Amino acid sequence: MKPDESRRGRRGGWQVADLPDASDASEWFHGRLPEAWFSAVDVTVDREEILVVGTLAADDVTGAEAEGRIGRFRSETRAERIEIALEAQARYQRKVSWGVRLGDTEALFTHVAAPVMTRLRQPERRVLDTLVDAGVARSRSDALAWSVRLVGEHADEWLGQLRDAMAEVDKLRGEGPTL
Repeated sequence: MKPDESRRGRRGGWQVADLPDASDASEWFHGRLPEAWFSAVDVTVDREEILVVGTLAADDVTGAEAEGRIGRFRSETRAERIEIALEAQARYQRKVSWGVRLGDTEALFTHVAAPVMTRLRQPERRVLDTLVDAGVARSRSDALAWSVRLVGEHADEWLGQLRDAMAEVDKLRGEGPTL
């Protein structure tokens, strides 16, 4: 068997080769979380992390009051959130991060800042250095993160279509013949 044959049909290469499927994570969290916690729950999964952001039900809460309620929720639910996270981490082999939304206020309690190594040629490095020199970012790393967020905001619809197309390719690949 050639070295790459065992990975044929998998997207992402060696980084995701041994990760369990997390396509049901949203359903798992909806079933596992106490119903009284949130009026809505958004679950986002990538290779390193499962981010669970719940919406707290409240009437027109803004500013400091929202921050206070979020802080209270965070401290009152800490032990149970840790227990749920440990179960999910054992099931999906990814870190679980938490966040809460209340009105216009959103707070992430914990989240993974995963290192990403990349090789950039001088023109790309000059873009990052310009952002640093102008005070838009503190470092090349911050400038790259800022750039990725900007692309994500302005290409959100296209990225969604791309993700849908990749899911369809994965589905067809799974239905295809095996060698």
